[in-house]
Amino acid sequence: MLVNLSAWIGTALMGAAPFLIDSTTGKVMAILGLALLCLQAYDKKCYNLIILNLIGIFGYASHFYL
Repeated sequence: MLVNLSAWIGTALMGAAPFLIDSTTGKVMAILGLALLCLQAYDKKCYNLIILNLIGIFGYASHFYL
């Protein structure tokens, strides 16, 4: 139940983030969305998606320091 809820929230955040991606809010939404989707990927044993999500999280987070 918790995995399903986090997946839906993560999907909603990832769906809305591109419209705000130039702002800090958009980047935080993308990071949170990817992190929440990692829970579903782990539950489904989709380790390749976890790696892709972590790369995305690192990419968005790096914009805070550049």
